[in-house]
Amino acid sequence: MSLNDPKDAREWWRDAVIYQVYVRSFADSDGDGIGDLPGITARLPYLRDLGVDAVWLTPFYTSPQKDHGYDVADYTDVDPLFGTLADADALVARAHELGLKLIVDLVPNHSSSAHEWFQAALAAGRGSPERARYLFRDGRGPDGAEPPNNWNSVFGGPAWTRVEDGQWYLHLFDSSQPDFDWRNPEVGDLFESVLRFWLDRGVDGFRVDVAHGLVKEASLRDQIVEDGEEPRSGADINGTEAAPERSMVERTLRDEPMWDQPEVHDVYRRWHRVLAEYPGDRMAVAEAWTQTPESMARFVRSDEMSQSFNFAWLVSPWSASAFREVVEGTFAALADVHADPTWVLSNHDVIRHVTRYGGGAQGLARARAATLTMLALPGSSYLYQGEELGLEQVDVEPEFRQDPSWFRTGEVGRDGCRVPMPWSGQEPPFGFGPGTAQPWLPQPASWAGRTAEAQEGDAHSTLAFYRRALQARRSLTGTAIELLDLRPDVLAFRRDDVVAVLNCGTTPLDLAAAGLSGEVLASSAPAIADGVLPADTAVWLRG
Repeated sequence: MSLNDPKDAREWWRDAVIYQVYVRSFADSDGDGIGDLPGITARLPYLRDLGVDAVWLTPFYTSPQKDHGYDVADYTDVDPLFGTLADADALVARAHELGLKLIVDLVPNHSSSAHEWFQAALAAGRGSPERARYLFRDGRGPDGAEPPNNWNSVFGGPAWTRVEDGQWYLHLFDSSQPDFDWRNPEVGDLFESVLRFWLDRGVDGFRVDVAHGLVKEASLRDQIVEDGEEPRSGADINGTEAAPERSMVERTLRDEPMWDQPEVHDVYRRWHRVLAEYPGDRMAVAEAWTQTPESMARFVRSDEMSQSFNFAWLVSPWSASAFREVVEGTFAALADVHADPTWVLSNHDVIRHVTRYGGGAQGLARARAATLTMLALPGSSYLYQGEELGLEQVDVEPEFRQDPSWFRTGEVGRDGCRVPMPWSGQEPPFGFGPGTAQPWLPQPASWAGRTAEAQEGDAHSTLAFYRRALQARRSLTGTAIELLDLRPDVLAFRRDDVVAVLNCGTTPLDLAAAGLSGEVLASSAPAIADGVLPADTAVWLRG
């Protein structure tokens, strides 16, 4: 299994380690309890020292913050909550000084209901050019009192909201996030101008939110569902069993007229041409929850996106055989389009992988082992802020929860993976910002031993492990792997002169007896004694 390996120099993003910063939870410079752009700029040396290649920022644009910035009111300005355009420029410049690339989030599926276009659509009325930028439709039933179709929101409840004149508008997420009509050329023109605005300011790429959702089936027909089932839209955003039918391991397909329509690829061909006009290998990565590896691969054809998030590992159980299927399926799907894979274990929408793997000491051991194995694979790896500290999901008390999915469904939501970073000190806010007050989501007192400061001098800490692993990754060569057959509960593969071994079983693995030897280049546990790989542990062997 191998990657595309062009004769000329490979673009930086093909094998980069990219660190996701959830802006409101990374670092607070002004003491209001919410992270901001100057706070991030001040912490960039930490990310350089960690060993990452690029930083991806979640949305920081002007927004009512109904969905924490994924409801954008102005795509070309910074929300005062996070700073100013000058702060954004300073962040880009400082990142580049430190040798870091900067990727910003783009939200093209929907705007905020506060966006000037949507406000104009409400004012203009039925049949107007202003309404044609969004998906307004008449309702069903004698008086139009029923939604135009049976689609449901990802956040729960109907995907339609009725306005005063009786029409309905589509929102696949919160009612404050109306979906654009991407069949209207004005929408495409708007977003080309947005791309150019940020490219001109020096950003190195874009993470594209809901990349598979921009174009809906033209008829807006009902979703076909099995008898007794409710219509569903998108992934389980709570992340415990995040869309297993979308993974490469299980391929239960369902009817989805709101997702992954063929015309969406025309959008990304246009964007590809825009990015190609700029120097420095500018890139775009798609958040595309597609149902098969083949449909995911279509987003990364040579004239479309640079990358697409590969969520298959993230949604897999702790299982060597499941992980092997993910690796095999990923490489097989990308072979025909000569694209490079991405690997990701956590992000701002899912339960942190320490907790998914069982929590406590076992969950942390498994998380470190999975991370080391992921980092050995060719392609790009995406890290989520705080995983280098071994942070677990926080059980945020109901009175503090802010995720819109909590308010719409009563389910816990995503707040638990978004609790602000602990940097230093013995009690909240753990150096997150000046002052002594808890930040926008309260931090648990138990994090005192997990701060970056507390782990800084500990050679056995998770922070030290990440730094060693990322340093060792820089010595890896080759863009092909060979899967090895050892035990059913062990995943092993060779990449050039390095063998990566992950023991998902409950009994140790004798490496020599398995025919493996060589220098220990990296390991997820403090030491590999007597050539024995413990359970829930990974190692890289060179030689």
